[in-house]
Amino acid sequence: MTLDDLFQTIEARKSADPDSSWTAQLLAKGPQKCAEKFGEEAVEAIIEAVKGDKDRLTSEAADVLYHLLVMLAASDVTLDEVLHELGRRQGQSGLAEKAARS
Repeated sequence: MTLDDLFQTIEARKSADPDSSWTAQLLAKGPQKCAEKFGEEAVEAIIEAVKGDKDRLTSEAADVLYHLLVMLAASDVTLDEVLHELGRRQGQSGLAEKAARS
């Protein structure tokens, strides 16, 4: 499964019955709840990274990616838009890109 496949599945859940799908339940709660859940998962991944538990970090990283995509879908931001932004930044120094945002 690719991130694009996962994002398409998440998008399809926007119209699903919240009683039938965890993703539909999250999406029904709106962007703020989706962002909150993403933040929780990110913190859990950070904890596992600091502890050095590779297996748990792998699992938490999968949760982070999933919840990031749910948050994007809830906010009507597509994966293609994010990938386009990454492509725009490619070939540019990270330091130069960061300075341009200031």
